[in-house]
Amino acid sequence: MTTPAPTPAPTPAPSSPETAKPACCCGAFAAWLPSGASLGFIVLRLWLAVRAILTGIEKFSGFKMTQKELLDEFGNPDASGALVEVKTKVYGLSLYHGMPPSLEDMLRAEPLMPGWALTAYGYALGPLLIITGLALLLGLAPRLTLFIQGIIYVTLTAGLILLDQDSGVAWLATHVILIALALKWVEHNRWALHCPRCRTATK
Repeated sequence: MTTPAPTPAPTPAPSSPETAKPACCCGAFAAWLPSGASLGFIVLRLWLAVRAILTGIEKFSGFKMTQKELLDEFGNPDASGALVEVKTKVYGLSLYHGMPPSLEDMLRAEPLMPGWALTAYGYALGPLLIITGLALLLGLAPRLTLFIQGIIYVTLTAGLILLDQDSGVAWLATHVILIALALKWVEHNRWALHCPRCRTATK
């Protein structure tokens, strides 16, 4: 008695391009995104950059008083022709101040703070913040840029320690912690400009 040979299972016909389902776009987008560590460093980099740039720009700001016509409740010039003084914020190179005058006066009264060093520091503080902020925003030499920013915040902390301003010291300490964390993750830097030599060295 012979046993019948098993019938082979039918193989499914290959799907045609018309019937194939399109691939999910989420997978392609997730593959394009950097790793979580890289995204975390990008967020830190952008925050520290914006913080430094705007702080440096604000050191070129000031206020001026302008006279404007007094308006009535309907937005029309008052019949009496009265004028009011309005405080307006302006920017200019002539308005530069490295630190608030009140803070500078208190620091100059400290015996451990040399006057010449305070003057030089005030001149350099604003431009340094803007330059390092722009470099960090573009991703240029992030390790060196972060280190310079860390030194800036450490020196600012030293001044506030002399003035016994603990709240300001704690506020600056958060900046130092963020910079230290960014320095730890700097090897995950993405979406940045690199010079050809640096790009070759990282390959």
